[in-house]
Amino acid sequence: MTHGSPARPVVVVLGGGYAGVQVARPLDDLADVVLVEPKDHFVHNVAALRALVDPSWLERIYLPYTGLLGAGRVIQDRAVKADADRVVLASGAELFPDYLVLATGSGYPFPAKPDLPGTGDAHGKVRGTHAALAAADRVLLLGAGPVGIELAGEIKAVWPGKQVTLVDVAGDVLGERYRPDLKAELRRQLTGLGAELQLGSPLEAGPPTAAGELGTFTVITRAGAEVTADIWFRCFGVTPASDYLAGGLAAARRPDGFVEVTPELLVAGQDQVFALGDVSAADPNKGAGAAGRQAPVVAGNIRALITGEGELARYEPPAASIIVPIGPDGGAGQLAGRDDLLPAETVAELKGRDMMVGRFAELLGLST
Repeated sequence: MTHGSPARPVVVVLGGGYAGVQVARPLDDLADVVLVEPKDHFVHNVAALRALVDPSWLERIYLPYTGLLGAGRVIQDRAVKADADRVVLASGAELFPDYLVLATGSGYPFPAKPDLPGTGDAHGKVRGTHAALAAADRVLLLGAGPVGIELAGEIKAVWPGKQVTLVDVAGDVLGERYRPDLKAELRRQLTGLGAELQLGSPLEAGPPTAAGELGTFTVITRAGAEVTADIWFRCFGVTPASDYLAGGLAAARRPDGFVEVTPELLVAGQDQVFALGDVSAADPNKGAGAAGRQAPVVAGNIRALITGEGELARYEPPAASIIVPIGPDGGAGQLAGRDDLLPAETVAELKGRDMMVGRFAELLGLST
């Protein structure tokens, strides 16, 4: 059991992804920080698709938590029930936070996010899927959003001769929130690489094989287009990880699973429980970038509550922003407040070439 004290309160952070680690570390000097995470390593998901086509990246994107906290600790476990002042873990252990941070993120189909808690098993799954993908001549990607576009670019960068087809029920790539000129530029680059786009129509029936499994099949869109492929991947389907919420916290969970928060990123109806990152409804922008913007607000607000100094800060979501790499050297993006699109060279510098590995290794207290 973990109890707080007036001198050094307990801050329990549920989730050790982008949001959780960037809240936990800044509070390590002030509170007894307990970070709860089911995986045994931090997984830099930004580079997960790069690791699929080039498994030599695996060692670089699975980073140990050993250097994250000095005074605090990281527990490899999972919350199964959480209320404002009591957290029950899958192991049966209980935590009694003075401040609770919900940073459990979201699930997403493999390979964009690994679905195994052990690093060895996760590496094995990626390597096995890589071998299946390498043996396939034709690849079907269901979903032409950011993940589908990025995965298409990664595949084409390593295997230019593979046939890659993206199918989406939407009439255009990327999603409604983004600029038409950005979509047009991404379409231009994809088709320039030889990728095929089948947009505006769902499949009559899903593929008969499991995602990531080698096996030739043919599917038909409702518009009548036939696509034959040897392997396929699902590139849509965010699922907020919030099913463990209980009591007053459960009341803030929306029907879609996202958690309602105030502008201060406090969970609705709470005064010492915060939520940020993918699990929070604070920002339609999701992913590492949004988590990085929200984390200083949460860490600063907890510090203000502990010390009694200063007002609570508010988080203001920016306008839609996104960076979409297409392989190491391609892609485009849009940033809030900027009229022009980010060109491929800028995307490559910001993300495409090193996939931000160094930045997060440093955050985890590791040398690169």
